[in-house]
Amino acid sequence: MQFDIEIETTVNGAPVRRRVKARQHLADFLREELQFTGTHLGCEHGVCGACSVLVDNKVVRGCLMLAVQAHGKRIDTVEGLSDSGTLADLQAAFAARNAAQCGFCTPGMLLTVTALLEHGELGGEEEIKHNLAGNLCRCTGYRGILEAVAELAAA
Repeated sequence: MQFDIEIETTVNGAPVRRRVKARQHLADFLREELQFTGTHLGCEHGVCGACSVLVDNKVVRGCLMLAVQAHGKRIDTVEGLSDSGTLADLQAAFAARNAAQCGFCTPGMLLTVTALLEHGELGGEEEIKHNLAGNLCRCTGYRGILEAVAELAAA
């Protein structure tokens, strides 16, 4: 038996109040209830990073967090980056380096890079590799991604 629980959160700057199933994952809530489909579900085990979102400015795997845990927190998805204008520089750097091919990993990758840039946690190539290790990409071979992130870190 699943119980509905009322939560209040902020998603991409807008207040949200909804009843959610006690065991509904945050990624499913964002995609199915709020239509923020930029949050992708890949492995559903927290390994691939495709479901990454920002929760109170920290990168979180949406497939591992329950929607009820978002109560009282601020959630940012890739759509929120677009609304704020933050995404433009990231997109330009990724496009210039062909760092997004199929695009499945890209939202999680962009959110992770955003958090790292905001916290000043990007340095040289080895540090970038370490920080992006939780975001898997099967298309690019990572070279373009690493170059795009290094360009942003240097700016």
